[in-house]
Parts: sequence; structure tokens; C-alpha cells
Amino acid sequence: MGVRLLLTVGAGAVAAVPFGLLLLLVEGAWPPLLRLDAGAARRLHEVALEHPGWTATLRFLSDWLWDPATLRIAVALLTGWLLYRRAWRLAAWAATTAIGGALIGVLVKVVVERARPSLQDPVAQAPGYSFPSGHAMTATTSCGVLLLVLLPLVPRRWRGLCWAAAGISVLGVGFTRIALGVHWFSDVIGGWLLGGAVVVLTGWAFEAWRSDAGRPRTDVSAGLEPELTDEVPEPRAYGPESGSRDR
Repeated sequence: MGVRLLLTVGAGAVAAVPFGLLLLLVEGAWPPLLRLDAGAARRLHEVALEHPGWTATLRFLSDWLWDPATLRIAVALLTGWLLYRRAWRLAAWAATTAIGGALIGVLVKVVVERARPSLQDPVAQAPGYSFPSGHAMTATTSCGVLLLVLLPLVPRRWRGLCWAAAGISVLGVGFTRIALGVHWFSDVIGGWLLGGAVVVLTGWAFEAWRSDAGRPRTDVSAGLEPELTDEVPEPRAYGPESGSRDR
């Protein structure tokens, strides 16, 4: 168990390295990054002012379809369904990833205290600090949870579409936040990186759980718990009948 715990922590640390480097650049006000942020904000703001219909669509996507509350409700419903299926540890993983990601994102925002873009004639407003983007981070963790839990229930030939839909959603969320002028480009990248690090860390922890129960390693393309398709997925996998408990 000690080796698996060390590997889990190591995987989380490696996943967090890109975010840590970006955080250093943001805190150090690295000029090339600031120019990139300012240039992207200026160009997309000009487009938003010139195309109000397009901007209204982005607002709908950002404030409703891809809003963090909407995505968290989806994860909460999924978690409730997992509890109903008695997939206790998978439900715990989903809840921990979603809640832990949200708390970590808020903590980093408070520590960094980065101001949001200040534009003339803004097309949208958002409260709080800017780095990392909460929308981008929530989209990453939520889509990661939904994808890794539900993939075993999807026929293999359709799984590529599921990955594509998740990727489009995550990228789309980030684009709307920059285009609406409520986040810098680097805020969105930071949200993606930090959200990805959370999913990697908790996913490795879940894999350690499976190893403890004597379950085989899984291919991420098949989801975290392939046994979810069984009538009673978890008691056999994690209960006293587990192969590792019998030995």
C-alpha cells in the first residue's frame, strides 16, 4: 500500500507541475504572458462588440449550459445514481473529485488575488478573482468524472464520441470565458491544468483502491470501474468476498 500511495502522490505532483510553472509566471508578471493575455482579450472583445448575437450565444453557453452549477448538479445526480447502484467507492471518488476541485480552485484564487480583465464596454461581468478560471476548472473535473464513470456503459464504438464531446465542452467553456472578457487566457489554461491534476490524483487513488481489492488495472479508455455494468458491481469488487480479502 505504501508504494501505491507514493505512486499516487507522485502522479499528482507530476500532473501539477505545469500548473505550478504557470502560476509562477502569473505571479511574476512575465511580460510575454501578459502580452498574450492582453492581446487575446483585446481581439476577442472587439469581435464580441461587433457581433451581439454571437455574444448572446456565448453568454447562454457560459451562464447556463456550461455553468459550474449545472455541471456540479450533473455530477451530484451521477453520484446519487452510483449510491443507488451501491457503487460506494466510485460515488466517493466522484464526490471527492468534484468537491475537492472546487475547494482547491477557490483557495488558489484567494492566494493569488489576480484581478479580472478591465475592458471598456464590457459584454459580461463576473465576481471574485480571476486565476484560475473556476468555469474552466469545473468543466475539466466534471467532464472527467462523467466520462470516467459512464464509459463502461457506452458501447465501444461510441466511446470516441464521448471523449470528443467532453473535449469540446472543456475547450468551449474556456473560449467563452475569454471571449466574454471575464478571464485572461492564462486563467483558462490554469483552470484546465489544475482541474486535470485533480482528476489524475484522485484517479490514481481510486486505482490504488482497486489494487487493494485485487481488481485488475484498467485502461482509462474503458473508464475507472468496468464492473459498473455488472448487476451488483461493488460488493464483489471491494467487499469481504474480494480476492485480496480471501487470501
